[in-house]
Amino acid sequence: MSYTAQDYKKGQPRWCPGCGDHFFLASLHKAMAEIGVDPWNNAVISGIGCSSRLPHYMATYGMNTIHGRAAAIATGAKVANPNLTVWQVSGDGDGLAIGGNHFIHANRRNINLNMILLNNRIYGLTKGQYSPTSPRGFVSKSSPYGTVEDPFRPAELCFGARGHFFARAVATDTPATVEILKAAYQHKGASVCEILQNCVIFNNGTHDSVYTKEGRAKNAIYVEHGKPLIFGENREYGLVQEGFGLKVVEIGKDGITEKDILVHDAHCEDNTLQLKLALMGNGDGFPIALGVIRDVEAPTYDDSVTAQIEEVKAAKKYHNFAELLETNDIWEVK
Repeated sequence: MSYTAQDYKKGQPRWCPGCGDHFFLASLHKAMAEIGVDPWNNAVISGIGCSSRLPHYMATYGMNTIHGRAAAIATGAKVANPNLTVWQVSGDGDGLAIGGNHFIHANRRNINLNMILLNNRIYGLTKGQYSPTSPRGFVSKSSPYGTVEDPFRPAELCFGARGHFFARAVATDTPATVEILKAAYQHKGASVCEILQNCVIFNNGTHDSVYTKEGRAKNAIYVEHGKPLIFGENREYGLVQEGFGLKVVEIGKDGITEKDILVHDAHCEDNTLQLKLALMGNGDGFPIALGVIRDVEAPTYDDSVTAQIEEVKAAKKYHNFAELLETNDIWEVK
């Protein structure tokens, strides 16, 4: 059966006009329609926060859980229902602060979840406190003189937890967002999609460098497995390896040709170059990497648990409660 985005929509979103959540929700509806999994075979699970209202607007199974616990609830849903497609949606506060422990262990265990991190670098629902992804020096209601902390970088956290899939998109870039969501679904295991978006009320403009098509042409690089790492408004720049790092070069200058440019390998088990790509673009002269940065196969937790149960059952003399009772002494009382 074929579906349209409308088949996955429900209700009227209650977010501020211009909020990045609106853009992402539309992309998720579109991606689900293209993936084609029946609405009743999807579950969207969230924690607490503006972004965590998202399950209310999905014509799928959904659950708005408690703060920071979305990954834990999603894990239980997936292990108990292996055929269910589970989408876990969190903001940077919900997912990486109180939910940080669950985030790293869902990646470490490689549970077959599609984990969405909507990153606006602020606590929006509670009216503008700095979050785990806010930059050092960020002035907010909870850091009036500027935060003295360094932020988490989601890709670094994911890779450090032995994550096998990481992708990034900008909320306003619907085609690219749909593509990484489809890739996350196709990946078997824990997939993390970081979505860069603005909070128009409390942190407007935090991702302005890439929020428009023109900005992405200047300040982003779209990475694709097997394709050279080329970017620029006229595709005039590329990335080459220099020592243990990366270097931006201009194609056609100093004898540089397209053959000299690094080719992206999202399937490489060694994440060294993937991590370098993922960390670019923080005022370092490099573009921000968008697309699927890492996509590596590995055994999943839920498959391993299911296989273990079947193995143990096969080795047992009993397979149900009645047979269990019969393995012990039986007394007949008259």
